[in-house]
Amino acid sequence: MNVVLLGPPGAGKGTQAERLIEKYGLVQVATGDMFRAALSQRTPMGLEAKKYMDSGSLVPDEVVEGLVEERLAGDDVAGGFILDGFPRNAHQAEALDRILSESGRALDLVLNIVVDPEVLVKRLTGRRVCRDCGGNYHMVFGPPEVEGQCSCGGELYQRDDDNEETVRNRLEVYRDQTQPLIDFYRPSGKLVDIDGSRSPDEVFADVASAVDRAGSAGVA
Repeated sequence: MNVVLLGPPGAGKGTQAERLIEKYGLVQVATGDMFRAALSQRTPMGLEAKKYMDSGSLVPDEVVEGLVEERLAGDDVAGGFILDGFPRNAHQAEALDRILSESGRALDLVLNIVVDPEVLVKRLTGRRVCRDCGGNYHMVFGPPEVEGQCSCGGELYQRDDDNEETVRNRLEVYRDQTQPLIDFYRPSGKLVDIDGSRSPDEVFADVASAVDRAGSAGVA
């Protein structure tokens, strides 16, 4: 089972990816991890990406696609993968189809976790971090026992990227970047919208159902 996982910041993609890995034995291919591994291993595409990163430039689609192609050639992903952070646009989606087709594989499912922006703002702006131990709290979903104070005694603070203005900007950028990608995948019948506003268990029940249906269709 080869899956692309889409969802805005705060949608709970990490939690759902962990559960997919546990239940189905899939390998998560996250772009951040992929970049770090390619750079540390000094792969051809990793070295190419480094040229752009060292100069402060954006890594072109073609190089990112090359990194993905290198990663998906690994033996560990032969039994299935979850792609997180790629593709980010229609050009990369077309490249992914080509990469998989050339290796005799195909994309089975695109999971699109959908959450109302106001819910996401509430989730993301509620996070607090301890200055001393780095522990995380949430003012709504997991508040500290003493307001403003970690259990270790350290002061809790809100990260700059968790303030409301920054969060709303991140969500707007995500929407603008991802809508063309959703438009690309929807006609294929592989895209499934998942209501991510509910509990992680409820969300995963729908995620697992979508994966099982896609698996059955693939076998058929």
